[in-house]
Amino acid sequence: MQSATSTASNVVLVTIDSLRADAIGNENGVSPVLDGLADEGVVFDGALAQGNWTPFSFPSILGSRPVFAERPDIGLASTPSLAERLSEAGFATAGFNAANGFLTDPWGYDRGFDKFEPFVDSAGYSKYLAAHPTVQAWVQLATSPFRRAATFLRGGSDARPFADISRMGDLEDHAVRFLQETEDGFFLWVHYMDTHTPYVPAPRHLREVADTRLNLFRMLSSHVRTGLGWDVDERTLETLETLYAATVRQVDASVGRILETLDDEGFADETAIVVAGDHGEEFLEHGHLAHYPKLYRELIDVPLFVSHPDGTGGTVSQPVGLDAIPPTVCALLGVEPAAEWEGPVLPLSPDADFEDQSPVVSAAVRGESVTSQPIPRRLDDGELLLSARDERWTYIEHTDTGRYELYDREADPDEQRDLRAETTAERPPAPVVDRLSRAVAEHADRLLEGDDGTAEDGDGGQASDEITARLRALGYQ
Repeated sequence: MQSATSTASNVVLVTIDSLRADAIGNENGVSPVLDGLADEGVVFDGALAQGNWTPFSFPSILGSRPVFAERPDIGLASTPSLAERLSEAGFATAGFNAANGFLTDPWGYDRGFDKFEPFVDSAGYSKYLAAHPTVQAWVQLATSPFRRAATFLRGGSDARPFADISRMGDLEDHAVRFLQETEDGFFLWVHYMDTHTPYVPAPRHLREVADTRLNLFRMLSSHVRTGLGWDVDERTLETLETLYAATVRQVDASVGRILETLDDEGFADETAIVVAGDHGEEFLEHGHLAHYPKLYRELIDVPLFVSHPDGTGGTVSQPVGLDAIPPTVCALLGVEPAAEWEGPVLPLSPDADFEDQSPVVSAAVRGESVTSQPIPRRLDDGELLLSARDERWTYIEHTDTGRYELYDREADPDEQRDLRAETTAERPPAPVVDRLSRAVAEHADRLLEGDDGTAEDGDGGQASDEITARLRALGYQ
């Protein structure tokens, strides 16, 4: 298998919360900067998140180990993290997470970073808005006409949100400052939250993606309906999807400004850019919004591409998990990946001989219902759901009951027809089911064996009040 070549001096890893695979790189043109990077690099269009939400996906993204690999709690495994590996090799490391409380020091995400800022601290009015993002959304939307007029009179730009619920501005400022103060030989990770609910884009970006002008009442009513848990009608769903597209545009513009800084500081020709979504987002494809404990493709299919200064563009179609990110970043920088990591080194050429990594296994934990609160975080908080995917088939198993679902994505790309519940000629041959179910069984056995009951409770008592408030504001009670 051909691996990444070590011709980059630096790597920037951009992760975007709740970014669906189909949110960029399509005909709607909402992400020109990211699309340009993808066109110049290698796109892994079979990329799969290994969890349905951030705390289940990120142990793979920054640690190349699955969630619950060592203990029944979320968080990075004790094996080396990507930042630790690179820091030991002499690279300057910086991580800026836009206020996702799960990606903070109680769960080990600060390990290995020379500079780390999760932006979870706030005070006064900002603290109130951080804990009430829907109110913050209303403030932004209600005041947008006045702010636009004031900005126009001052000759400025309204590209950034007025009420910076996503902390995009802070993240961007810190990333730019790090690039301005750092020499060659760095690893920079930035994690955006704009595309996470409640979808509050700056008015400028909303205007750029909306086919029709959305009125203020329509936007506010969409936030109210979803905030109160009311039924979502077609008009509300369309509004939410438009707001989501505008947040994608907002992230895209911010990434563009970071790329401009790379160019201004003379790093552009020596820096590889890796972009990934940590999981997707549902818009009623299977009956809900956001990212409840499910393993269908709207949550598991994610963007992943690598733009390398000496690489060639193209597409790799084989399924790959996000646990490939740490070893690939190390290979880009000429650092030996940690022996404990489980992901492969991705190729920088679509013509490379790349071994099929499937089936890729993803995990979720479900309570008594899909919408149970609090949302399960620990392995023992509910029933473990596991999926296994190859290039064509999706197998999802409820491990407590043994019930499973089976989808043929070639004939049913939206995973709406459970072939397990049908007796048709379209069902796959027994060896396919055996292979996928065996991958799930082996993964389940491994996680249960890793639960020795000795791990500390990483989300009970260790998280600060600020982090707890941030998580509650994001809907994680």
